[in-house]
Amino acid sequence: MLGPAGFRQLVRATGVLTAGLVPAAGLGGCDVSLQESAGAPQGRTSAQVTKHTDGDTLWLSGIGKVRLIGVDTPEVYGDDECYGHRASAFVERTLPLGSAVTYRLGIEERDRYGRALAYVWFGHGRFLNLLLVRRGFAQVLTVPPNVEFSERLTRAARRARAAGRGLWGRPGCAG
Repeated sequence: MLGPAGFRQLVRATGVLTAGLVPAAGLGGCDVSLQESAGAPQGRTSAQVTKHTDGDTLWLSGIGKVRLIGVDTPEVYGDDECYGHRASAFVERTLPLGSAVTYRLGIEERDRYGRALAYVWFGHGRFLNLLLVRRGFAQVLTVPPNVEFSERLTRAARRARAAGRGLWGRPGCAG
């Protein structure tokens, strides 16, 4: 288990973006397996993609506007950030309108803008939040209490950065 000091050191070493510290109690004792096989675990709700906003925000039937937990893609509105349009296009290609997904809300279910905060899976159980980080379309954004997959996302970000994937491979993108 990674304690608070170790987590802070990992954040500094990987350049992973955080919005607070992950409490040690939130890191241990839970099964955070991210199976890529078919079958939705309990606690997930089925929905369809109804609209795209950007790389980390989309609209789902039955719940409305959803902000993906644990990830932060570059902006495409207002501040047009490096790799933002590619991240948005990736989500649109991967989850076209009408795509079937499952989601699970975080412990904190809504943000201050009223968006649902969720983990989203598609296809045969692939975890969208993690895929965005693995492919280099997103950095990690940890906001307690929604920290369930933070360790897995942080490891994926470290690997993507080391491999120069996505925004990490573009000069001027990786802050």
